[in-house]
Formats: sequence, structure tokens, C-alpha cells
Amino acid sequence: MLPDAESLIERLLRQLRAHVSSETGMVGIVTGGAWLAERLHRSLGLATPLGRLDISFYRDDFDEAGLHHQVKPSQIPFDVQGRKILLVDDVLYTGRTVRAAMNELFDYGRPAAIELAVLVDRGGRELPIAAQYTGETVAVPPGKILVLDRDDNGALSLHLSDRRRERTTGDARR
Repeated sequence: MLPDAESLIERLLRQLRAHVSSETGMVGIVTGGAWLAERLHRSLGLATPLGRLDISFYRDDFDEAGLHHQVKPSQIPFDVQGRKILLVDDVLYTGRTVRAAMNELFDYGRPAAIELAVLVDRGGRELPIAAQYTGETVAVPPGKILVLDRDDNGALSLHLSDRRRERTTGDARR
């Protein structure tokens, strides 16, 4: 049984309150990470505007996946240089999405530090990437991906889906 995404958000908020300041720059990875970041940013009352990264051009499988029509430019409405950045994603799996996001962040400047917050860590790392803040670690059956959905009211939920390669951003094998 999958955990309740809304409960995991509350768990993340409890962890983050002690470790972020109003000057922390928060950046969500499109799509699910950006949804999660919107909720966290609002609840934490951060003074620095929220940033969004669409890492499509930074993926290491760009040659295979190609460009999708839904790619939108990233928006970092604050100076990254010397700032503590909280990078937010929905599901941490291989680590390749986070690697791509960090590559893009460095195009905006050299942060003082980057910390990672994820709703779910499903294990299976291919790169040495770890989240400092995690809602929960979840075992996902082989051949399945973990998907974060948002309803019309903004409520988030998790579900399992068959493995697929057609993702617009993020890790194609969550």
C-alpha cells in the first residue's frame, strides 16, 4: 500500500522547518517536484520567490528521448550565486534527474550549498545522490513506476503505473 502524499508533505514540512531560512532558495523540478515545491514554499513562508527547473535539455538520455512539445523554460527568479538552494523533487530513483537539475542550477551561478528534499525515495540509485529530507522510503515492484498526481483542488496523491519511457521531464523510470 502506498503512503498518503498529503501526510508525507506534512512530514517533510516538519523536517524542513528547522533547516531552512526565509532566504533559502527553493527550486522544484517540473512536474511533480514543482507541485510539491509550491506547497512547501507556501507553507514555509519563504521570502525568496520559488524557482522551477525543466531539465529536459540536461537529461543524459536526451538523444534517445528527444524534445517534447511541453518543454517550458526554467525560471529561477533569484540570484543563485552564494545562496543555499533547496532542490525539490517528487520521487528519487536513479539520481539522474537530480544530477541534471544540479547541472542546470550551476548555469545560473555557484550556490553555497544544495540540499535535496523528496516526497518519496524508492531506492535503485545509479548515481551517488541522496536526499537530506525524505517523506518516506517506498519499495516499488519491478516494472512499475511511482507517479505523483495533482487533482483540480491541488491535492497530491501517489499511484503505481506500468513502466514507461514517454515522460516529458524527470526520470523516465521513476
